Amino acid sequence: MTTPRASLLSLDTTPWYHLVNRCVRRAFLCGTDAVSGQCYEHRRGWIAERLHQLAGIFAIDVAAYAVMSNHYHLVVRVDAARAANWSNDEVLRRWTALFTGPLLVQRYRAGLEMLPAERAAVSALAGTYRERLADVSWFMRVLNEAIARQANAEDGVKGRFWEGRFKSQALLDEAAILSAMAYVDLNPIRAGMAETPEASAFTSVAERLAELPGHAEKARASDTDDEPLEAAPPASQAPAWCEVLPVQALMPFDATGRVPYAIPFGFEDYLELVETTGRCQRPDKRGRIEGRVPRLLDRLGIDPDAFITASTTLLQRFGSAVGTPASLTACCASRQARHLRGIRVAREIFERTAA
Repeated sequence: MTTPRASLLSLDTTPWYHLVNRCVRRAFLCGTDAVSGQCYEHRRGWIAERLHQLAGIFAIDVAAYAVMSNHYHLVVRVDAARAANWSNDEVLRRWTALFTGPLLVQRYRAGLEMLPAERAAVSALAGTYRERLADVSWFMRVLNEAIARQANAEDGVKGRFWEGRFKSQALLDEAAILSAMAYVDLNPIRAGMAETPEASAFTSVAERLAELPGHAEKARASDTDDEPLEAAPPASQAPAWCEVLPVQALMPFDATGRVPYAIPFGFEDYLELVETTGRCQRPDKRGRIEGRVPRLLDRLGIDPDAFITASTTLLQRFGSAVGTPASLTACCASRQARHLRGIRVAREIFERTAA
């Protein structure tokens, strides 16, 4: 029996999710079509830009992303408490940055005189919008609709651009968050699109590295192609919303755990893990982490060899939730399900065998 979306995206279970959306009939989201010669590379920038904009409007933070040729991956965290603390005016300000809203909302925002019943109706609408601004489904809807409209307009066609509704995996604990983020950031390396994290254009790890002193120059020096990693689209192809909404940065890292809205790792430790795993995924390297185990794997008790396997097959080997065996068992009980796919894999990855 199909699991209801409300159970798959339940904030009572976890605020962290791995999301995936794919183009219909493997249509080009970006890249170059070898048959027609048409280049769609600029569309990757559309998604990266839109993600940052929506993160500045929704109570949803982006921890990791990777834009591939015909699909994209996200790791997000929903901050419902933040949305609950917004005033009605703040909620309406954010919502009307995306939609004009009904006439009542427009009049209220314009400061016009209103009856008590009209103000009550506006307050009710603000409550609805507050829930939507902390809703993953609405976040993905707004993201996908904007990209689909722009791509269809550019191609001169109508109809579906996305294969269907997005796929989601609940990330139940720190081990699951780490595995999903590494899986997402290493997508271009696994697909042969890049050899190093800093050369993985339109990924969160490349974006974070580009902000560090000296890394941008290093990435440009190591790039053997004549074309830049991120070519700006022509003005005629740029979506109108690119010049309207502000841009929000990616989630910060905080190994101390004092910042509740931060990724619960140190960036240096995470980068060490991604770079080490990325080298293991190259076809000319063995799939094994030699020598000292990266600190994050050691801290979370994750088997290094099993982690490499998970970093290439996380989406396939786990079902709608990722986590340690104990977390999966608790999630299964909360959903009143008999079992969850991935419990055997969770034992292999997240329960390190004693030496």
